[in-house]
Amino acid sequence: MIAPKPKAKWRPSLGQIVFGVLALVGTLPLVGLFFFRIYDNQLIRQTQAELIAQSRVLAAVFAEEVSARLAAGVPLGAEIPPESRPDASDEVTPIRPLLDLLANDLFVRRPDARDAVHPADPAYVAIGARLLPIVRETQKVTLAGYRVLDPQGVVIAGRDEMGKSLAHIDEVAAALKGRYSAALRIRIPDKAPPPIYSISRGVGVHVFSAMPVIVDDHVAGVIYTSRTPRNIFEHLYQERGKFIAAGSTIVLTTLLVGLIVARTITRPMRELVDRAGRIGRNDPAGFRPLAHYGTRDFAELAEHFFAMAEQLAQRSNYIRSFSAHLTHELKSPLTSIKGAAELLLDSLASPSETLTRAEQETFLTNILGDADRLAALAQRLRELARAETVSAVEAGSIAEAVGTLRVRFPSVVIETSGPVERSTTLPNETVLIVLTHLVDNAVRHGALRIRLEAEESKEMLIVIASNDGDPISPDNRDRIFDAFFTTRRDSGGTGMGLAIVRAIMANHGGEISLRPGETCVAFVLRLPIECSRGTPT
Repeated sequence: MIAPKPKAKWRPSLGQIVFGVLALVGTLPLVGLFFFRIYDNQLIRQTQAELIAQSRVLAAVFAEEVSARLAAGVPLGAEIPPESRPDASDEVTPIRPLLDLLANDLFVRRPDARDAVHPADPAYVAIGARLLPIVRETQKVTLAGYRVLDPQGVVIAGRDEMGKSLAHIDEVAAALKGRYSAALRIRIPDKAPPPIYSISRGVGVHVFSAMPVIVDDHVAGVIYTSRTPRNIFEHLYQERGKFIAAGSTIVLTTLLVGLIVARTITRPMRELVDRAGRIGRNDPAGFRPLAHYGTRDFAELAEHFFAMAEQLAQRSNYIRSFSAHLTHELKSPLTSIKGAAELLLDSLASPSETLTRAEQETFLTNILGDADRLAALAQRLRELARAETVSAVEAGSIAEAVGTLRVRFPSVVIETSGPVERSTTLPNETVLIVLTHLVDNAVRHGALRIRLEAEESKEMLIVIASNDGDPISPDNRDRIFDAFFTTRRDSGGTGMGLAIVRAIMANHGGEISLRPGETCVAFVLRLPIECSRGTPT
């Protein structure tokens, strides 16, 4: 059967896949920088939340100052519409930060302050003077910008823009109507930002928060705060030395992983592929062990691969040797048949050279004898072919085969001892073939008694098959299992019997050997017992 070839198409090599994975791992930190945009948005909302908390505290202080001056006639601003007033029964009225950089809530830079149409009321100027120390102390810690506005939007406390009006700014205008408002605006920094800032949109922006001060449902002023949100890239730039060290560590780690993968996977794989190609070209160098096996899995794979390759090489050598012996064995009877037929044909063509009847009978007897030898040889070849195919039928035993042997060979006494009824992995037919060849070989060498002694050893059934026939000479003991080796070629021996037995035993996980140091002929058969197959599931 010809193995199907893979469909011709481009496939990445193992090295390319490993390189791609390592490249992806190496670029993940850089790709992650772009996802910091989401983190920037969280920083902006965090900044807004902090400004809300800070301005709310100042608004409460501002409201207390205004409430204390109501009796003196301090003027209030716009009245809050009833529908916009908070429910008096609510214990909490949180203001949630909702600025969203991802939704493009980004406006142009804040407009400059304008001259006030009317100056701030002296009462509010006094309140601003009282709040200014608090604002400055708070600003030292929070780094935020503070503007305290009166009900008309005029700055009454802050570091800059004192007496100026901010009422025209959108978020301030909303706060003067009693609604909290915030804005995210572009900020022009005092100095050029580091190059890494270009990756983030959160750089160069200001968060502005306008918190209204409510007294008796009227706007008494506005706490206008601003601050630049913290940015992760500023921290990375300040710690660029550590960032470079971290990046170098990532690169070195990636290279180390690549070297480990190359040594444990890629290199052993390439060597194994090279060995397969060499073995396919019959190069003896293909059987050299690998320089590096890498992992236990590759070591096991290489072990099984070389074992399979060695088995195939031995089989190939066996086939070449077998073919040479078979050609030699077929040549002799075919030559004899051809010679005898030519002589008979010549005697018919030339009346003066007519063969006698005795000579004709001799030639015909030789032809029939050689034909029988060829038929026997063909039968042995068929048995050898069947012997090399492992059968999956039910298990057999020595005891079942002995009954048939006693019928086939009535002239010989067959004795048994031990657990001969023990089931083996060899089918009954196969066990019968093995014992038939041994008994037939013994009978042809003058045996009258055959003894089969069985004993169990671990997962094997060891059977000693001995007979009282002619002993095997020391010179022939090492050759009796070779194909076509026989000491009775003149009497029709093919030399295939013991070769077939050895092939059967090997292909069923057993073995056969000649017992050394014995005066009589004794073979040792090792048959796997049936329980070694395991319990089916």
